[in-house]
Amino acid sequence: MVVSSVTRRNPPMSDSLLRIMQDDPEAGTSCARPPKGLSPDDLRRIYRNMVMIRAFDERQRNLQRSGRIGFCVSATGEEAVSAGVCAALEDDDWIFPYYRQHGMLLCRNVPLERMMAHLFGNEQDLAKGRQMPAHFTDRSARFVSASSVIGTQLIHAVGAAMAAKYKKDPVAVAAFIGDGGTSSSDFHSALTFAGVYKAPVVVFIVNNQYAISLPVSKQCAAETLHLKAQGYGLPALRVDGNDAVAVALASREALGRARSGEGPTLIELVTYRLGPHSSSDDPSRYRDECETAEWAAKDPIGRMRRYLEHLALWDADAETEVWEQARTAVNAASATAEKVSEPGWATMFDDVYAELPPALALQRDEFLARESGLNRASEGEFPL
Repeated sequence: MVVSSVTRRNPPMSDSLLRIMQDDPEAGTSCARPPKGLSPDDLRRIYRNMVMIRAFDERQRNLQRSGRIGFCVSATGEEAVSAGVCAALEDDDWIFPYYRQHGMLLCRNVPLERMMAHLFGNEQDLAKGRQMPAHFTDRSARFVSASSVIGTQLIHAVGAAMAAKYKKDPVAVAAFIGDGGTSSSDFHSALTFAGVYKAPVVVFIVNNQYAISLPVSKQCAAETLHLKAQGYGLPALRVDGNDAVAVALASREALGRARSGEGPTLIELVTYRLGPHSSSDDPSRYRDECETAEWAAKDPIGRMRRYLEHLALWDADAETEVWEQARTAVNAASATAEKVSEPGWATMFDDVYAELPPALALQRDEFLARESGLNRASEGEFPL
């Protein structure tokens, strides 16, 4: 396996799908040893992260179905995307996700309690309950808030990348968008700018086959989505997005190019959303169960486990332990978060401005006075 074509300034565009693991579950892998650049510990860490993402998603779905949280978005079937890319990121790199990359926070060791606080929107939620669940954000992990508006994160990502370039800050920016989002105007604007100004950004197209209910074939006439890079002068690569090792290797080279000043890269990660688009969706209305079953056989977690077993890096005891630890930790964090109070109403004035304007400060003081039973506004202290 060679990924070196990504490292040239103007590499040829290949339609082949980069993969390390074979599709045949019995074959496991075409390699007899870990690939160069990834140690046995790296590979085990990738797998543990994938299991934790799946365990987190299991829990949030159960919480939503039991009415304890209002909404959730899972990444079931796409765990190799987050775990693979995170294996290639440096601590100072920035992440501009769309709403299915929350697993990257787990990979970056953000406490489970903090993530659960967001799902419940309690007083420990960094967003203070203002965001709907699935719009995670965490400055300490350099993980920018997700947005429901399609494609806007790419504009922000390229802007952040250019800021880093101007500051001579040797970091890379990882930006994510779904297959449907590649038809948005912001995708075009972001890639045009990135290509011209050589922004240190890697744009990952997470092609999970459906833009909510619309299949790729009905929203784009391009043979493959990574071919769109040609119009922007970007090098591009198409990767098996269910192969966490291939994702990690391709990401490492592309992010390395970005940090070294060689500009942007577009990577299409071909995967499949095994579950619904969100907890509000019923995928049985628009896709065939046979198709889902076919992709379920390529489940990235099963493929990674077999790969590790083939390399003698994993066994049944390790498998039992990793799932038990993940589910225990997730359930404990959920139980803790559920007991935390909701944010106080006064927090609505926090984190709106760096310095609170006088008019808003007046509203805050009036509100606090009324909350405390001291309605001084009626006495003329707070003029209208």
